[in-house]
Amino acid sequence: MKKFSLLFLAVFLFQAAKAQVADYPKNEIKFNIANVMIIASAEIGYERFVAENQSIEFIALINDRINYHSEKGSRKFKTNSFKLGYNYYFGSETAGSGIYANPFIKLRTGDFEERKNIEGTATKITTNMDAFIIGFGVGYKWNYGDKFVFGPYANIARNFSDDTKDRFTAFEFNTGISIGYRF
Repeated sequence: MKKFSLLFLAVFLFQAAKAQVADYPKNEIKFNIANVMIIASAEIGYERFVAENQSIEFIALINDRINYHSEKGSRKFKTNSFKLGYNYYFGSETAGSGIYANPFIKLRTGDFEERKNIEGTATKITTNMDAFIIGFGVGYKWNYGDKFVFGPYANIARNFSDDTKDRFTAFEFNTGISIGYRF
């Protein structure tokens, strides 16, 4: 009887594990097309699904500009950011679709330079933009055939850098239109 119970338990666990293997793509690469067109910044990401409605994402922002500040005149951003986030999808039609919430942490490195006239002398002022950032985002994602994904999103975050807060602001906004491919 003991052997039968162990065999039954093993078969049951095998079937339960087999049932949990989903038939949807678990990886996604994505790109924020809006940043390239609006501020000449590249935002490239990777998302790994841990369940049908949950994922972990990593995003690299090249030439990250805080709150979409321009580089008009003699201002130049030399900043990059790296974001680690968790996505929870509320949609139920297909995996990783619908409205989602996105708490995240972000690390920005680099500096901001601008030239100003101080007492008649052109002076270069450099602001250290290194910051640890915590934020929250929301968005919507359409999933077409478990291959192509598309959707808008918006984030708000708080940075903890005194230099950045003194020159710009403590709160940062980011929006975009993400296009991606799942595999």
